[in-house]
Amino acid sequence: QVQLVESGGGLVQPGGSLRLSCAASGSIFRANAMGWYRQAPGKQRELVATITNSGSTNYADSVKGRFTISKDNVKNTVYLQMNSLKPEDTAVYLCYTAYAIVTYWGQGTQVTVSS
Repeated sequence: QVQLVESGGGLVQPGGSLRLSCAASGSIFRANAMGWYRQAPGKQRELVATITNSGSTNYADSVKGRFTISKDNVKNTVYLQMNSLKPEDTAVYLCYTAYAIVTYWGQGTQVTVSS
């Protein structure tokens, strides 16, 4: 069993930055992938960014060039650096980690981009 705890969300003005963290209770070294989804009111859950165990990354078109995903295998933590934030980035951001036969999810952290 792996527990994921997100942090770093909050209220930020358009154009601002936030860094989300997702700390895992267990080792992420053998995870196939980790990443972030987001869920905005009235919208479908959207995959934001993924990083594989080899370090390959993938991003939604809507965040390319603005968001960066990274991980620290020693700290068992994945990060999402979000720059140039827009109001449409407002959502609950959920962290996940995927192993061969199971995927774990965090509870989510709210990101609100508003002036």
